[in-house]
Amino acid sequence: MAQRIATEYVHAKLQLTREEMTRFYRFIKDQHVRISVMVLEGGNQEAVLEDSAGREKVRFVFQQEDGRFVCEWSCRITQPALTNVMRKLVSTFKGDAVVNRIYSHYTMTYEYQSGAVQRISEQTAKGTRLVYQFKDTRGELERTFRLNAAEQEIDGLKASVNRLLDRRLAAADDAERREIDRLLAEHSNRLFVLEA
Repeated sequence: MAQRIATEYVHAKLQLTREEMTRFYRFIKDQHVRISVMVLEGGNQEAVLEDSAGREKVRFVFQQEDGRFVCEWSCRITQPALTNVMRKLVSTFKGDAVVNRIYSHYTMTYEYQSGAVQRISEQTAKGTRLVYQFKDTRGELERTFRLNAAEQEIDGLKASVNRLLDRRLAAADDAERREIDRLLAEHSNRLFVLEA
């Protein structure tokens, strides 16, 4: 198995509520890495993570924006313990990131969105190869089902409109025609909504 040389966070972003910030700090303390926190001007916060041997540090600066703490960063780390903590942070706190895992003869690029891996690609001297791409099969099936259900309802409404028009032509009095016109107007509104 190839030995990883480094992990590079090309671009990463976390957006946390005040409650999530508390969980963030608690989570880090549970990971057996050192952390120091400073409160900056305006309630912004700086957190510095350090591996237990003190060889590497990662600095997070959280800025307050619209009631959330937002942190964007990039870094390159080599210590496995700190690398593992960073991966868990992005995943647990639903961060967005582009991460290069660098090996001697190739680089694996992981793209995270809301904490989940969306795409993995491998870069070698020969070029780039897609290894994995998230496919929202369930979501696609749900959208297809809703689309089919709407199409079936449209077909049913059109058939009902045709029957109502036939009844209107055969209607004997004005009261019956008014009731049919009311039903036709309802069907027309529903068709408009479904076809939009």
